Amino acid sequence: MQVTKREHAALVLTEAGHTLVIDPGVFTSPLEELTGLVGVVITHEHPDHWTPEHLTRLQKAHPGVPIYGPEGVQKAAAGFDVVAVHPGDSLDLGPFHLEFFGGKHAEIHSSIPIVDNVGVLVNDAFFYPGDSYTVPKGAHVALLAAPVGAPWLKISEAIDYVLTVKPARAFATHDMTLSVAGKQMGDARLTWAVEQNGGSFVDLGPGDSTEV
Repeated sequence: MQVTKREHAALVLTEAGHTLVIDPGVFTSPLEELTGLVGVVITHEHPDHWTPEHLTRLQKAHPGVPIYGPEGVQKAAAGFDVVAVHPGDSLDLGPFHLEFFGGKHAEIHSSIPIVDNVGVLVNDAFFYPGDSYTVPKGAHVALLAAPVGAPWLKISEAIDYVLTVKPARAFATHDMTLSVAGKQMGDARLTWAVEQNGGSFVDLGPGDSTEV
């Protein structure tokens, strides 16, 4: 399975001629020239993880493609047919087996409501938590997409998260709000964290891919 990082938190997974898209948000350039799109997963309702323009474009290019997300996404994207998923759910989309974890977005501030959020484990190998520090209990994560910059994120917590998950490899995501220097500093901290349990850091920029 190939995992391609796109801008900010967007991810494109491909396997055997099929494609899965996760979190195409406002910072993400149009996802064009996809083949065999079998589904779109939106981890939560914030606009840096989905936009109506992205969903409209994807559905126009791939008629009938299903969209999945927690109930908060169903309400926010009321003009689209979003299938609700919850922690503990699993489903199969072509060659992709998906399992969902978590349930809530990490707290940004006590004054800001906490919204629904699901992390997604794909093919028992790749895990992306959305905007949370959700740990996929029982999973041996081969590749972790680890958030590195966000209003809800403190770098010490990001480090502890990687130390807890113990992935074989990790790369940084949720990074568009960081400066170049800030991204380099965050990457260095995540590199240290993943190496503490014998893993390695994968340096991916937008458009870069790795196999898992």
